[in-house]
Amino acid sequence: MSEKNSAASLNKTAFKAGIFYIVAQLFVRGITFFMTPVFTRLLSQEQFNQYKLFESWLLIFGPVMSLCLWRSVERAKYDVKEKFNEYVSSVQTLSYLSITVFFAAFLILREPVKQLSSMTGLVLSDFMLIIAFLYTYAHTSIFYFQRREKQMMRYKASTAFTAATVVPATLLSVLLVVWGRTNGHTSDLLSLRIAGYYIPMVIGGLGIGALMLIQGKKAVDLHYWKYALCFSLPLIPEVLSIQIMNQADKVMVSAMSGSVCGSILALATTVSYIIWILEDSVWNAWLPWMYEKIARGEGHEIRPNWTVLMHAFGAVSFALVLFAPEIIWILGGSKYRDAVYLVAPMVTGTLFRFYSYSYTAIQNFHKKTGFVAASTVSVMFLNVILNYIFIRLFGYQAAAYTTAFCYLVLMCVQAFMEKRATGTQLIPLGKTLTISCSWFFLCMAAMLLFQLPFLLRYAAAAVFALCGLKYFLPQLKAVMKTLKKNKKKQ
Repeated sequence: MSEKNSAASLNKTAFKAGIFYIVAQLFVRGITFFMTPVFTRLLSQEQFNQYKLFESWLLIFGPVMSLCLWRSVERAKYDVKEKFNEYVSSVQTLSYLSITVFFAAFLILREPVKQLSSMTGLVLSDFMLIIAFLYTYAHTSIFYFQRREKQMMRYKASTAFTAATVVPATLLSVLLVVWGRTNGHTSDLLSLRIAGYYIPMVIGGLGIGALMLIQGKKAVDLHYWKYALCFSLPLIPEVLSIQIMNQADKVMVSAMSGSVCGSILALATTVSYIIWILEDSVWNAWLPWMYEKIARGEGHEIRPNWTVLMHAFGAVSFALVLFAPEIIWILGGSKYRDAVYLVAPMVTGTLFRFYSYSYTAIQNFHKKTGFVAASTVSVMFLNVILNYIFIRLFGYQAAAYTTAFCYLVLMCVQAFMEKRATGTQLIPLGKTLTISCSWFFLCMAAMLLFQLPFLLRYAAAAVFALCGLKYFLPQLKAVMKTLKKNKKKQ
């Protein structure tokens, strides 16, 4: 009976904390998304594309230079137990040392680095390089803090910190860009955009890093360093490959087809960011519960809930495609209208990536990180090769489809790797493939509605909404019923 009460308590805690986290993250991170229409109109297409390329470089810098050590935090909780804070503060120090080494090397090789960035279409200034490294320190601390808090199922502090940095940073960047346009500094708008957003993030991230060091009371522990290196080093190729896959289409399109085409693809990517925000928020709330279930030998409870989640995000993807013309018009206006036909492959590619998380998470739990890395690196090379071939043959639009296809391949490969590493498959690949392909074809078919009057498209959306309610309402009622029972037991 005590085991049942324990399981009920875990489910209730995870559900409440998860709902709070998801709602808060949607509010905080949605602010950045809703500022997109402002920046697409304040910045030129070339400046907007330059900013997106700068973001792409930052997403690659962080995991590599920090040695990806923050990825070990979730698993370490089950090994270090009550010394969890010590572990986090100590391993953060090692990441800082690694970033410092990279920083010194980049300063010495500054000119070759600028030439390399220019080959991808990014004109990298000294100011941008310094901001990039300072942000890498800060963002690494933010990664450690968020993963520590979510693994303890504590979300208030993490969400409050995110709100206290993201909201002021976003507003400041808008104010600086408006000031620049008003006072004739149009050539400096990119620098003002970067300064306004990233300087507050740097201050906040370094502050939270200092706080974790004080809480952990340990800067160096060679035993923890060894543990983190053994777990995380194999994941560097995996994280780098994922980031290259995420950014390669924008970088390659900008280099092969020009900044205007790059900006159109970047805006379509921004639409897929809507579902990515949802997926990332739900996944971060889901993962601690999933790991606890596996640790308790209750993995069988994961499958039915994960199936509902897969359908839920498939439905969100379909809805985004249905309303793509309106979303693109709001975000960018008529000059970005060609992005409408890139939304379907972009959002379904993001969907496939989300589905693959269930396979990689289980491998990580069993410390089979080498398997995760090997499969991801292979698919990354496939993505770059296909991008190069099909962009040349069919134009920049092909990059959206090749990336979606590669995420589908990645999902399949990770599923096979999970079975090879653990001897079982918690989520059957056949079911995942069926769900994946069904939503992909529905999203592709939805683009045919773009040629019809908008009222017919809205009617189709209404029918789809009714079908969705019929499927999801019973699921929601079952969850609420379970929570009610758990409350009475307590």
